[in-house]
Amino acid sequence: MLHNPSFIGTFINCCQVALNNHSPVDDELSADEINDSPIEEVRLTVSIKDDPTLPCLTFRTWFLGITTCAILAFLNQFFGFRQNSLSTSVSAQIVVLPLGKFMAAVLPQEVIRVPGTKWSSSLNPGPFNLKEHVLITIFANAGSRGVYAINIITIVIAFYHRHIHPLAAMLLALSTQMLRYGWAGIFRKFLVDSPYMWWPANLVQVSLFRALHEEEVRPKRGLTRLQFFLVVLISSFAYYVVPNYLFPSITALSFVCWIWKHSVTAQQIGSGRRGLGIGSFALDWATVAAWNGSPLAYPGFAIINISIGFFLTLYVLIPIAYQTNAFEAKRFPLISSPVFDANGNKYNVGLVLNETNFQFNQHGYDDYSKVRLSIFFAFVYGLSFATLAATISHVALFHGRTIWQQTRTTFQDKFDDVHTRLMKKNYDAVPQWWFYSLMLIMTVLAMVACEGFGRQLQLPYWGVLLALGLAVFFLLPIGVITATTNQQPRLNVITELIIGFMYPGRPLANVAFKTYGYISMVQAITFLSDFKLGHYMKIPPKSMFIVQLVGTVVASSVYFGTAWWLLASVDNICDPSKLPEGSPWTCPGYDVFYYASIIWGVVGPLRMFGRLGVYARMNYFFLFGILAPVPVWILSRMFPEKKWIRLINMPIIISGAGNMLPATSVNYICWITVGVLFNIYVFRRYKSWWARHNYILSAGLDAGVAFMAILCYFTLQIKDINGMSWWGLELDDHCPLARCPTAPGIEVKDCPVFR
Repeated sequence: MLHNPSFIGTFINCCQVALNNHSPVDDELSADEINDSPIEEVRLTVSIKDDPTLPCLTFRTWFLGITTCAILAFLNQFFGFRQNSLSTSVSAQIVVLPLGKFMAAVLPQEVIRVPGTKWSSSLNPGPFNLKEHVLITIFANAGSRGVYAINIITIVIAFYHRHIHPLAAMLLALSTQMLRYGWAGIFRKFLVDSPYMWWPANLVQVSLFRALHEEEVRPKRGLTRLQFFLVVLISSFAYYVVPNYLFPSITALSFVCWIWKHSVTAQQIGSGRRGLGIGSFALDWATVAAWNGSPLAYPGFAIINISIGFFLTLYVLIPIAYQTNAFEAKRFPLISSPVFDANGNKYNVGLVLNETNFQFNQHGYDDYSKVRLSIFFAFVYGLSFATLAATISHVALFHGRTIWQQTRTTFQDKFDDVHTRLMKKNYDAVPQWWFYSLMLIMTVLAMVACEGFGRQLQLPYWGVLLALGLAVFFLLPIGVITATTNQQPRLNVITELIIGFMYPGRPLANVAFKTYGYISMVQAITFLSDFKLGHYMKIPPKSMFIVQLVGTVVASSVYFGTAWWLLASVDNICDPSKLPEGSPWTCPGYDVFYYASIIWGVVGPLRMFGRLGVYARMNYFFLFGILAPVPVWILSRMFPEKKWIRLINMPIIISGAGNMLPATSVNYICWITVGVLFNIYVFRRYKSWWARHNYILSAGLDAGVAFMAILCYFTLQIKDINGMSWWGLELDDHCPLARCPTAPGIEVKDCPVFR
């Protein structure tokens, strides 16, 4: 293996060694088991075999896990400030397999004993196994997911140009990430042990693990799953150099804009990046999977619900609102995330923020202008209100009785599908006091971060406690939606709304409250998702907990250190107007967070969505959201034999276009097309092929894109090697006028993009 100069040859050899490690214990353990999972996709994808004798927390696990976690955390934060960001753990999941096999081949096998104790271990306890691989991937997951609190640190330093104590910033980053353990400990019985909470996205990784580790006989005139994965990986890797470097324009193409080159209205209709996207398409997997994730990982009914919501929002609601000039919509771009003043200029926050005490300046606001939004951005907030209300109503109506029954079952410990039986039979559960202890410690550290250091974050202790209470309240309903549809309703808007009314005029208090109330819940959901992955792969729960805990600490520290270093060392970072032309340090995404702090923190919801604001009517969406699931629930009770009625999920329909801004219409159109093709048509017509290849296809496409993106950056883009200059390098889908308003009297040359 070591003498093979080919990377692919080395990789295949390493994978074949992994396949030869299939243990006969698996078959013995599963001989008396029946795959009684109630979810068909789980039955088709997850193995019911287990070998509890496999070592888990080995030296290889710790070394490769911490290394990949730290590297991914550094790269993701480094690229997060740049124009080209990276955020994937699939590449690490693949790369560590040959590394693990290499370590198993060269490390000494002698047992090391600690003098004076009974503890002993070996650097090389045998062949590199599946469970080590899973735990290393959990480490990688921790490193690939961002630290949301970095947004606060960034806008304080780079946008508001103020100082924040490094210890306060570090405690903020660490506590927001680790509060999840307490919340997850409360609800893990409901969201992990229950077989009905099946977490669809995990099935992609489960399929890839099985392809890499299980022995399989190649079918006649076919490929094994591993061979199929390698074919997809190599093809995706080779092709992605085209959209990523040679021909970026194919990431968004629009026939409408090519035909009507001088029409603002036509380009607003046809642009896939700044408009409705009619006639737009892309030839790029990264465009398909961006923001919404791989459509191959979503159940078919969720794709249909998202599609309905997307089309109703983008092609019914928004055009009607724009054409009727609701909220003076024609004075602003159709789809845009920046905030404007009444004249369509970018909002000058310096005129409404007191520089001395960093609070709202009422006199400056009265002399300047109310905050105005594009019509799409305004309805994004309204639909967020409706989604939140509909989530509570939907879960109460459709899952209330089940949750109550599960509550009683939880105390009686009666969950009884095959995976839960195997886990209880072979492994000890994580003690509850582990979760509660961490929750108490992190709550104290959160209050220290906010109340201490001169209250630089502006949030008092009661705000921290209220935010944590909201996280606990919403975790179960949002967790149920996520675990069954792979779609996560967002809590950020309600947290911004509550603290904006209770503690107005303080931007940092608003974003800190949002981070503790929203992100601690999101982190709990990611923890539970990873725990479910371990549940499917039969990993000892205590090993999972320890790896997640260490991974969180390592990732938080590296993310914080990288961000602090770049913010201190790169001049004018995040300010394109002061950066040299072509500089990559533009901080995409952080500006949206900054605008949100203006809307909710500086100006406040009373002057946006209250009686003093332009968008007060958006509050009716709360009522709409509460009532929306009721007709569906009534129909499901009237016609119980029609099972499809229960698949109508109003929170998902309402939030169908919820990821737009930053996602675009071309992302959605491509995502829906691919999702319908594979998870509805192929799933129904070619189920055996789907069961064998669907999730492997998703993993291979993701991995190929990730590897080529890294290779292109470090060999070409970092050196500003851009090749020849031609129209195919443009990224705006050749629809520049889509960003212009269409109000009478406003000329194209006066639209915000040309100022």
